Amino acid sequence: MIRLLTIAASALFLLTGAAAPHAPRRIVSLNVCADQYLLALADPGQIAALSSNARDPELSAAAGKARGFRTLRRPSEEVLEIRPDLLIGFPLGPGAVVGAPPGTWRTLGVASADNYAAILDQIRQVARAVGHVDRGEALIASMNRDLAVLPRPRRGGVAAYYQRRGYMTGTGTLIDDLMRRVGLTNLAAKLGKPALAQVPLEEMVAARPDWLIVESATDRVVDQGTEMLHHGAITPIPRISLPQSWTVCGGPAYVQAARAITARLNAPR
Repeated sequence: MIRLLTIAASALFLLTGAAAPHAPRRIVSLNVCADQYLLALADPGQIAALSSNARDPELSAAAGKARGFRTLRRPSEEVLEIRPDLLIGFPLGPGAVVGAPPGTWRTLGVASADNYAAILDQIRQVARAVGHVDRGEALIASMNRDLAVLPRPRRGGVAAYYQRRGYMTGTGTLIDDLMRRVGLTNLAAKLGKPALAQVPLEEMVAARPDWLIVESATDRVVDQGTEMLHHGAITPIPRISLPQSWTVCGGPAYVQAARAITARLNAPR
């Protein structure tokens, strides 16, 4: 984030954008959220560079697709060198597009989506920006179809998205949206917790959730932060394990997350 803000400050007078008369030929992505949309919607030849985390499977659900593409190591210098005609992920907020004189770079802000509707909006924005509106609509139609045929969950209950060092994700977040989609109640809402709160082990045990949703990277004890998730007081609580990359940004991986949660709710006890 510090690097993104640095490039924003250094290139503020150069990076602007209005609707282009043709599809951009050199697109650069600045964050993993933008990476995933770009890889799904743009032609490979349009992609000049992806973010530094594009190939990290723990952060990007499209890490496999990112192989073979250039990734940024020094964003401030490299973006100035590449001189893209479209910069996606510029930290202006979701969907921010600023008008500019002809010949300057266009920018499209893409932040982490906090619900499914926001994901669809971002798909349309990126598809329009890269010149492939039809691909955006096709992706949306495919995601809607996949969600529509999800089996009805056989079990519900209260769930807590519990992360390393005892952090719990609250309402108004993408994981909260996923919980509601599959019929679960977010424990954070019952406890009146904010979007992110540190919940001690004792409080989690006393709350007695029906499910713990955890990041798959914490399935094993690898450090002190993950150790508490394997304490005997909470190990009896059934778990739903998801890759962090499926929920950190949203995007097409939202369907994978919804499918995985539903499958776990319908699995034999």
